[in-house]
Amino acid sequence: MTAILAEHETTMGESTVAKRPFALARHAFALAWRNLTKTMRNPEQLLDVTLQPIIFTAMFGFLLGGALAGDTAAYLQTLVPALAIMLTLFASIQSGVNFSSDLKTGLFDRFRSMPIGRSAPLIGAVLGDGIRYVVTLVVLIGFSSILGFRIETDPLSALAACLLAIGMGFALSWVFLLLGAVLKEPGSVQGVAFIVIFPLTFGTNMLTPVESMPGWLQAWMNVNPAVHAMDAARGLMVGGPVAGPVTATLLWTAGIIAVFAPLAVRAYRRRT
Repeated sequence: MTAILAEHETTMGESTVAKRPFALARHAFALAWRNLTKTMRNPEQLLDVTLQPIIFTAMFGFLLGGALAGDTAAYLQTLVPALAIMLTLFASIQSGVNFSSDLKTGLFDRFRSMPIGRSAPLIGAVLGDGIRYVVTLVVLIGFSSILGFRIETDPLSALAACLLAIGMGFALSWVFLLLGAVLKEPGSVQGVAFIVIFPLTFGTNMLTPVESMPGWLQAWMNVNPAVHAMDAARGLMVGGPVAGPVTATLLWTAGIIAVFAPLAVRAYRRRT
């Protein structure tokens, strides 16, 4: 990410684009604000992140709570922190879909004619989608609290869990942005993204303990970054190990960004 923000590019037909150290970051935040304003003026774009927390919490809580924990409220104590991770990862898919749609409509060709860093629209699109993660988490915690979920640690720890979830969503969005730059159709991006997201989120200890699963699935969970993030969120929200899972989550988040952000930027530059 540092490498992306450090680049200072020129746009065709323009003189040198602002060479100050934070010019690209300023342009990216300006475009992020544009995306945020656009989303707030079209609230139907947030319909999925508003309904998914309610549907998944009610479905898993009432269907599995009695069988696995004897009580829905007790089951929510382990389910909700894991859902915070799962739902933010699901929300990150839309970054790639929207990016693919904008590429197809020629929006980014218009940005090329502006005196801004060439990567600024891409970074701005990622940052602007942060509202989706916030809405997801607010609805999830609010609705689950009505059903009986309670934070057993403290507000700052719960906030840290939410920030970890947002960080993971932000990191994975670069994977889907890469798909959006490589694949030609938004529908193709969404289809491939779901192939990626399902084993990543459901191949976890979100619904049942690891010990109840076959050995090959346990082996997958040992290397699945979503598992570490879910364990970290549980520790921060309801108690349990924190240091190890949080460290692993931060390392995975940084690693995913370090690998896929440059790849997405390179694919975007080739496409435009």
